[in-house]
Amino acid sequence: MSASPSPAGTTTSTPARTRGLRLRTRAGHPDFLDLPWDQPLEAWTGDRLVDVARGVHRHVVRFVEYDGALYALKELPRRLAEREYRLLRRMAEEDLPVVEVVGVVNRERIDPEEPLEDVLITRYLDYSLPYRLLFTHRRTPPQEGSELHGLHERLIDALAMLLVRMHILGFYWGDCSLSNTLFRRDAGALAAYIVDLETGELHSELTDGQRAADLEITQTNVAGGLMDVQAELDLPADPDPVETAERLQQRYDLVWAELNQETVIGPDERYKIEQRVRRLNDLGFAVDEVELLGTDGPSHTDESRLRLRVSVTEQGHHRRRLLSLTGLDAQENQARSLLNDLANFRAAKESQEGRALPESVAAYRWLNEIYEPTVRSIPAEHTDKLEPVEVFHEIIEHKWFLSRDLGRDVGVAEATESYFQRILPEVPPERAVLATEDEAELGWIGFG
Repeated sequence: MSASPSPAGTTTSTPARTRGLRLRTRAGHPDFLDLPWDQPLEAWTGDRLVDVARGVHRHVVRFVEYDGALYALKELPRRLAEREYRLLRRMAEEDLPVVEVVGVVNRERIDPEEPLEDVLITRYLDYSLPYRLLFTHRRTPPQEGSELHGLHERLIDALAMLLVRMHILGFYWGDCSLSNTLFRRDAGALAAYIVDLETGELHSELTDGQRAADLEITQTNVAGGLMDVQAELDLPADPDPVETAERLQQRYDLVWAELNQETVIGPDERYKIEQRVRRLNDLGFAVDEVELLGTDGPSHTDESRLRLRVSVTEQGHHRRRLLSLTGLDAQENQARSLLNDLANFRAAKESQEGRALPESVAAYRWLNEIYEPTVRSIPAEHTDKLEPVEVFHEIIEHKWFLSRDLGRDVGVAEATESYFQRILPEVPPERAVLATEDEAELGWIGFG
């Protein structure tokens, strides 16, 4: 394989000695051969290195750039690096939200006299934020009361849903924390992504004890992480970090119960089947199978009653539906928002034209008449701020508030122009957040 070219006008680090080097990378990414693998990551210098704001990790993490794409390199003992590489790949196959694992580098035989640790390579997750930066990049929807309370609630909602999704598939995290997670904006909510999985385990099924242990560790870590950021940024004592962490268990239990509860229905209550499916869809889960079982009660009272069980697939019901209709990939809540706008567009066109529109035709027209012209009009100087689908969602939200305040229906074009003038310029860049001097002092950056 050939080495990737350096960006124009830059120099590269001295290439590593390749004797004894074992570098395994996935197709579609650089080969990374121009990096100084025969040196500890902490000693690296060169033009490829980038300072990126990140969470706090126990291992050395560096970031490098290739043709505008960022990659995170983490130094680990060989056993942990191989294990995390395998787990991240498996979790991605199960459609869990994880960073994209790119490769693993074994360096122990480069210099047997001074063996080096292995390096795990992952693709930097564009438009993601470490939890600490959520507190400095706060953007509060107008309908929220307390800004910090709202942020705390969105954080624990995202973590609770992530843990539920992992536990359903038999993944035990063992060290879930805010620092081991990245967050992306998701139509006013947050979507949590797994970054660090050194302690992870895969089982055919988790016991109640394993789930309880994972939750207990998570609550302790979340409380500690919120206390840290509270002290570092001199935030108010309210909301209380411990109380916030305790609510994580409540959120988790509610979702877990909805997914796993068994319902008894009577002969005239078949509508409850559809109700249950809709509730699960609202949580973002697709229902794979509905099972109806006769009850074991006395025949004169229960002979017609059934026990309803459902089997769910991974979360992403709205995301998959949007993808099949439009080809757009989005977070779950973003997809729900875009599907609602598509439904409104379809209803308006059917009313105007006096005829029914097939959903596929409406989706094609919405994509070409509404969505694509809107995102193409995002000013070039602001394209690094939010994902295009998040910008579109915010424009739709802005349109609603403008219409309410002005007492008339505001069109998409007018709302877009207003949003670009009044809202988007104030949004901090989030595609790849480079570290500031203040964040460096607080330890919020990758080495480099």
